[in-house]
Amino acid sequence: MAIPYRITGGGGGRQRALTLPPKGALLAAVTTASVLSILCVLSFTDPLSYLGFQVRSVDKRESSRRYLYWGAAIDCPGKHCDSCAGLGHQESSLRCALEEALFLDRIFVMPSRMCLNSVHNTKGILNQSNATSDQSGRWETSSCAMESLYDIDLISRTVPVVLDNPLSWYAIVSRSTKLGEEGDVAHAQGASRQELKENPLYSNALLINRTASPLAWFMECKDRTKRSSVMLPYNFLPTMPARKLRDVANKMKEILGDYDAIHVRRGDLLKNRKDRFGVERSLHPHLDRDTRPEYIKRRIAKWIPRGRTLFIASDERTPGFFSPLSDRYKLAYSSNFSSILELIIENNYQLFMVESYTPQKLGH
Repeated sequence: MAIPYRITGGGGGRQRALTLPPKGALLAAVTTASVLSILCVLSFTDPLSYLGFQVRSVDKRESSRRYLYWGAAIDCPGKHCDSCAGLGHQESSLRCALEEALFLDRIFVMPSRMCLNSVHNTKGILNQSNATSDQSGRWETSSCAMESLYDIDLISRTVPVVLDNPLSWYAIVSRSTKLGEEGDVAHAQGASRQELKENPLYSNALLINRTASPLAWFMECKDRTKRSSVMLPYNFLPTMPARKLRDVANKMKEILGDYDAIHVRRGDLLKNRKDRFGVERSLHPHLDRDTRPEYIKRRIAKWIPRGRTLFIASDERTPGFFSPLSDRYKLAYSSNFSSILELIIENNYQLFMVESYTPQKLGH
């Protein structure tokens, strides 16, 4: 949900008008019933009681009362408001926003839903069939609840998070606008993390409305080559799946026993695209060769001994593609666990979460 704007801001403390979400977008999205329930909840004195969760003693939401908002959806505002990337790209953007919240010691207002890209949402990957482009081979949904992918309470033990669902997010905005003081909401565009932390225009605000890069949120973390700027590891979000996804992944691990795992991405990366001269070229010219069974066998031989159980997570849709590896390893795929996965999995992003968590050690 967009937030109504009242304050303008820019780099170096200089104020300037910004292009921001429509002023009435928030109120238009809230139903009369929601408004009535929110007004009732706001009567409580506990400043966090109306945010839609009870603060646990082990997480950090109790110690922070200021908020950071990046947008109504991952990579939006920006070019991805009407489309979205795969889970990996969206996780990179989400991790970037979470890092900034951690750096600023603020509660991150997380989008309550994640967009599902139809290219990455085929059923064939689970049942190893030849998925076609028609809808019969896809899950018929364009988004899913963030809580169906991630354990929000578990994330909040490291970075305090509140979802932007109608009740909690409306309550935060209502609180900031009712305070009636300058600096309640600060709109930031083109400002660095350091400036957001040190400039009183931002640091004193109850809520920072962050306008991230129009290309993608993760562009704000393009200096990740500097080790000092990396606050969350790459595997932070993959180790935070929702409880039901964690449970099914742990069940798969118990069945697999002692095993090794690899993730092989092929799928969309193998497609050719026309360059500026109209010539079709591959963005990854060696990927097809490097991800074929014969090459994989040579690459992993010095790390994974013969006879080991090898779990392969991949978006390759050709049945039997990795079979040449079976002369050296006992192969296992997600499709071997379809009887338990089909009871839980509602989209391919959830399946990817399970496959990403499977290489981790058995968790609780």
